[in-house]
Amino acid sequence: MAYDLVLADEIRHALAGEDGLSEKRMFGGLSFLVGGNLAVAVRGDGLLVRVGADAADELARTTAASRAVMGARTMAGWLDVPADALGSEAELTAWVRRGVAWARTLAAR
Repeated sequence: MAYDLVLADEIRHALAGEDGLSEKRMFGGLSFLVGGNLAVAVRGDGLLVRVGADAADELARTTAASRAVMGARTMAGWLDVPADALGSEAELTAWVRRGVAWARTLAAR
């Protein structure tokens, strides 16, 4: 699956200066890891964000995001955010910050 190169660059911009940042191709796109833990990934023209199970439930109810599905499995704590919900820099940055915040709660790898 191809991923949106422009969105990847916008995420790099939102993550500028973040300690422990790395990139890795996975999940059919490009993932951004903080401390070795996935925070966000570009999949197609949307975003995969790891936020934890409790936050995912709430955000799936209150935003345009939906629970992420990989194969036949719904991923607890992960959200797919469609491209149309990333229309502004502020919206994208908010989703990236959510993913980074969750990644920072996990032990560094």
